[in-house]
Amino acid sequence: MNHLVIRGAHLRQTLAGFTAAAIALFAFTGAQAEETHRRTLAEQFIQDAKDGKISPETGDGGVQELIVKRNIPISYEYINTLMTTPNAFGPGVACTVCHSSTDNSKSYRGLDLSTCKGIIEGSTEKPKRKLFVAGTDPKRDVLIRRLRNNRMPLGAGFHIPTNSPNIELVTKWIADGAKNDEHFNKNVLPLFSAANAFGPDTPACTACHMSNQEPPSFHELNLSTHAGVMLGADSVAKGVDKATKVVIPGKPELSFLWQHLAEDRMPPGISPGENRDHPNTTILSQWIKQGAKCN
Repeated sequence: MNHLVIRGAHLRQTLAGFTAAAIALFAFTGAQAEETHRRTLAEQFIQDAKDGKISPETGDGGVQELIVKRNIPISYEYINTLMTTPNAFGPGVACTVCHSSTDNSKSYRGLDLSTCKGIIEGSTEKPKRKLFVAGTDPKRDVLIRRLRNNRMPLGAGFHIPTNSPNIELVTKWIADGAKNDEHFNKNVLPLFSAANAFGPDTPACTACHMSNQEPPSFHELNLSTHAGVMLGADSVAKGVDKATKVVIPGKPELSFLWQHLAEDRMPPGISPGENRDHPNTTILSQWIKQGAKCN
């Protein structure tokens, strides 16, 4: 009897060994099969659709799903087409009509958008500045924000000077530290609640930005008090600690408040009602994130 028990135990151990070996072999061959046949982009897209991983298409959703999420390489050839084609980023002239040379007597800001080198170099007229940092998200950089951000107040056209006395007052206040002092409360704060302060036939800033609640205040931005200005936008949606700062003390050009008052959206004359997230703007951003390669 003992002899039979021992043989039975030995048999079970042997079968267990065979089973473990079979499982390991199956896993190995499965991995080999996966290695041999990796999914193509089309196959992966179909699988993602089956798995419900594809978001509903809205706006430039097609570009997001087909290009951005799958990191399709963007060629400079396509970027060059965008820069030289009318209506590429919304109704308006091609970028290279105004920016096609480093000679600032022929091209605004000495900016050449007709070559890859020119795009990367940025504006050459003083103060010189680059349009973006290759390999990073350019959403807040000059090139992309000029394609996305509407000039404020809504209705201020590109022909309205960006160095008006009132804009200069705001600029200097930020440069001097954005203090909550008598000068601010007497000379700067009232501008935000006055119609036509930053352009003829334009509403007061506080007509749209009067509290930290949306609605009624766009982006939960309150420009009626110093505390509201310094708190910034989207403090409810993002949380107070993560609110989007619209004023960076000492740095006007990095402050969204100054940018929206002094920078025109491109192409010139585009309606503020046009989609800010144009598919081609998304593709341009993706090219920059991928390193802004010229080949």
